[in-house]
Amino acid sequence: MSNVEQQRLSVLKTYKLYVGGKFPRSESGRVYEVTDSKGKWLANAPQSSRKDARDAVVAARKAFGGWSGATAYNRGQILYRIAEMLEGRKSQFVHEVADAEGLSKSKAAAVVEDAIDRWVWYAGWTDKIAQVVGGANPVAGPYFNLSTPEPTGVVAILAPQGSSFLGLVSVVAPVIATGNTTVVIASEKSPLPALSLGEVLATSDLPGGVVNVLSGGTAELAAPLAAHQDVNGIDLTGADDVLAKELEVAAADNLKRVLRPQAVDFSAAPGTQRLTAFLETKTVWHPTGSPGASGSAY
Repeated sequence: MSNVEQQRLSVLKTYKLYVGGKFPRSESGRVYEVTDSKGKWLANAPQSSRKDARDAVVAARKAFGGWSGATAYNRGQILYRIAEMLEGRKSQFVHEVADAEGLSKSKAAAVVEDAIDRWVWYAGWTDKIAQVVGGANPVAGPYFNLSTPEPTGVVAILAPQGSSFLGLVSVVAPVIATGNTTVVIASEKSPLPALSLGEVLATSDLPGGVVNVLSGGTAELAAPLAAHQDVNGIDLTGADDVLAKELEVAAADNLKRVLRPQAVDFSAAPGTQRLTAFLETKTVWHPTGSPGASGSAY
């Protein structure tokens, strides 16, 4: 009888994209190595192609009608459910954030808790933002004049490169809270928290296609999204100055809304800027029924 103790082989996790509520591998079959802050191998992440980016836009457009048409209260419930599930998987995200950003476990735990709290904060805004940026306008004449915010449509997001989870949540949550759908390009160097977020979204009540997560080369994926005629807005947070300028020029072709990159402290109070960045204002005029010039009313 052998005294040699058998050693168990760990089951390594296979990370996949999240597109249309499903988990495809990259269409190209490519992967790239993801390492921690000390250069230690963590996983092979899928390296998305232009075809993956186009598929993600199709999925986001398909989901837009149902998501934008849902009540703001319902969207808030769904976002809060996502926060509940993030809380349940907190230890996993602490581990991934610690590896990605070179943080101690205690500091990574604080970052993850801030991210979950941030998600809850945006969930609470879904049915309140309309009162802040919309309302009744005073006009001269027998009319009601009402302005209401509406989502822009499909928004491409270049996630922050250095803040793999708190920054990610801070750019994704406000976009979907207001009824948009999105294609997210995860941090190129640290994509694992974003890919794991896709697993949380898939098992929540969020309809497939509302959020689509791609990993790979930021510049390679951002170029087709910036030029895509069915993308209505783009958040350039994760782009450097040179790439941002190129993408802004490409985005002008179909008059996309562009949120330019700027230095952001994601640990600070977020405010409402990102909630309003991808909203359009619809103004409606309606007769009050008061007597008109002819002296008649209806």
